[in-house]
Amino acid sequence: HLEEFVRQFKWALSSRQIFEWQKMTRPETLTDIQRATRFFYLQQHAFGGKVTGQTFGTATTGPAINLLRIEENLSTAWQRLAGTYVENLSWLDCAERYDRAHTFFYMDPPYWQTAGYGLDFPFEEYERMADFMRRCKGKVMVSINDHPDIRRVFEGFHFETLDIRYTTNNQRQGKAEVTGELVIMNWEPLVFGGLF
Repeated sequence: HLEEFVRQFKWALSSRQIFEWQKMTRPETLTDIQRATRFFYLQQHAFGGKVTGQTFGTATTGPAINLLRIEENLSTAWQRLAGTYVENLSWLDCAERYDRAHTFFYMDPPYWQTAGYGLDFPFEEYERMADFMRRCKGKVMVSINDHPDIRRVFEGFHFETLDIRYTTNNQRQGKAEVTGELVIMNWEPLVFGGLF
């Protein structure tokens, strides 16, 4: 019901108060379209795209989201996904199904001991990921936070360390938190910097 979905945003505003009202609204009290528009509004306005623990995100360097271009943006996303298979499987079942010598897997699991993902991802999943990387036919690249537990479970793979600057705290003062991020590969890249 694309037309009705888009119509829900006809007179909508990017507003911190509306964002908070949407967060307080219980999804089970809404119709399917209202739930979809609530989810979309929250995701488009939340800092960092978190599903739980969302905060209203703003930037002084660009415009607020243009709610009148939703159909155009969804069309662009659809075009990018054309020719893509969408599976509803666990990450491991999906990876095993498509594992071939020519397959490249990019895995971006929840960061270990970090909140806000809204799903359970126990440490055993990282162990399964490392096991898959050891036995698979394809190439695997994992991006994850730099944590001693993660380094231990992925020991023996090629590591690249990146310093990532997050501005989740104190945005007005311009202070960025620097955190280490790991890129872990089950192959030795010839030129790592050329991958990004």
